[in-house]
Amino acid sequence: YLLSKAYSHERICLLPPRPPALENSDSDIGLCGWLLVSLSILLMLVTLPVSVWMCIKIVKEYERAIIFRLGRILRGGAKGPGLFFILPCTDSFINVDMRTITFDIPPQEVLTKDSVTVSVDGVVYYRVQNATLAVANITNADAATRLLAQTTLRNVLGTKNLAEILSDREEIAHSMQSTLDDATDDWGIKVERVEIKDVKLPLQLQRAMAAEAEASREARAKVIAAEGEMNASRALKEASLVIAESPSALQLRYLQTLNTIAAEKNSTIIFPLPLEMMQGFIKH
Repeated sequence: YLLSKAYSHERICLLPPRPPALENSDSDIGLCGWLLVSLSILLMLVTLPVSVWMCIKIVKEYERAIIFRLGRILRGGAKGPGLFFILPCTDSFINVDMRTITFDIPPQEVLTKDSVTVSVDGVVYYRVQNATLAVANITNADAATRLLAQTTLRNVLGTKNLAEILSDREEIAHSMQSTLDDATDDWGIKVERVEIKDVKLPLQLQRAMAAEAEASREARAKVIAAEGEMNASRALKEASLVIAESPSALQLRYLQTLNTIAAEKNSTIIFPLPLEMMQGFIKH
């Protein structure tokens, strides 16, 4: 029995402690806290109706208010949109904007996997998903998200070579979004979208890539021209075989050539000369 109790006690001690709740109830403020709250309520009642204008606050549709009573977040978390009530002297509140925020990632000098230095910038779209976490878990959620985006961009691009960075921008953006979303989950931040704007290459590298592309195009052009000459020679060979089988085909070809030239250049006159007349001169 003692061994089982010791084992159960050891097992309970090894369990990780639970994190403190962010949304504390009013019963945690203690006796002194309740005394101060009572004095605050009494002061508000004495100064009516002037104190009403100090106690009633308005939160817009895209905002949420985090109310602190004696330093503790009230039960229920964020308030709004609309009207809410605070006590003078003991309550304070912070407004949190819930709209989507856009910011540009400054150009980052990144060394790629194939040892090429490139300058890459991007755009990040995010919003506050949980106002309580954004206020209680981090000092400045906006600044932290911006710095994390810059670091994530460097880390992700450092594992890619230059060809992958230029061709797989969508995959890189999706990987960055997943990484940022997981990292900012404890801050109450939801990363909605990440886009790679521009990839700037060094001037010497641009010239080398342009020369390589030009040489590749010239090589393809020469191959295509050689293939065209080969196909044309084959066609001429087949045409010569057809003409050799029928002597009258050569005369028809003469007439076609004459018709074509007469339609384009009327001042040019061609007299077809039969080859039989030239055979006598060739023999002499």
